[in-house]
Amino acid sequence: MLRYIDSKKMGRSDLGWLKSHFHFSFAEYRNPANVQFGVLRVLNDDQVEPGTGFDRHPHKNMEIISYVAEGELTHTDSMGNSATLRRGEVQYMSAGTGVFHGEHNRGQNRLRLLQIWILPDQQGLPPDYGDFRFDGSARENIWLPIAAQVGDSDSSAPVRVHADIHLYVTLLQQDKRLNFKVSEGRQAYLTLIEGEAEVSGIRLFMRDALEIVEEDITLNANAGKDAHALIIEMART
Repeated sequence: MLRYIDSKKMGRSDLGWLKSHFHFSFAEYRNPANVQFGVLRVLNDDQVEPGTGFDRHPHKNMEIISYVAEGELTHTDSMGNSATLRRGEVQYMSAGTGVFHGEHNRGQNRLRLLQIWILPDQQGLPPDYGDFRFDGSARENIWLPIAAQVGDSDSSAPVRVHADIHLYVTLLQQDKRLNFKVSEGRQAYLTLIEGEAEVSGIRLFMRDALEIVEEDITLNANAGKDAHALIIEMART
């Protein structure tokens, strides 16, 4: 089963310094029929202007992954971590019993990032942080493993979260195609970060998404456009 989500109908926010598309209910966008998809609670597509950002604030009992689509993301937190990430790089934070962090755009250009919150499989875990820098070509025409569950020995993903998920990204070159298997009892959420693509006759444009339930798909990059996509696979609920 496939369900298409049109980015033009997503929740939106424009604070001047921050422009956001909300895949699920968040901040001022409240939709009781669209709170989460499985353990995927938040997927925000944020654009942050230079010299601005999210000042230090708390989180608790949430697995948080940030994927940088363009620009620079500078992270600081109460655990003493500090890092700057760029296009295609990833940071992970397990908020656990509680952590304060800030996320800013210290660069000269607009920052665009995907902010992903996953519901953990247990509460009260020790807070943790990590960041990973991938070679730009590592995601070309394959599903590059980014995140998987702690203890999942079948995955090579460097990010480990306390939830039964697999997160992949791809940069699919124009006219290429790539299969993805969603097994019985599983579901996946795909969003097109950049470019144009097609899945089972459904045209996807930047920020569009698909809910995929127990169905194998083929992602086709349209002629003249590469397709930069992210997919989160998880147990069906």
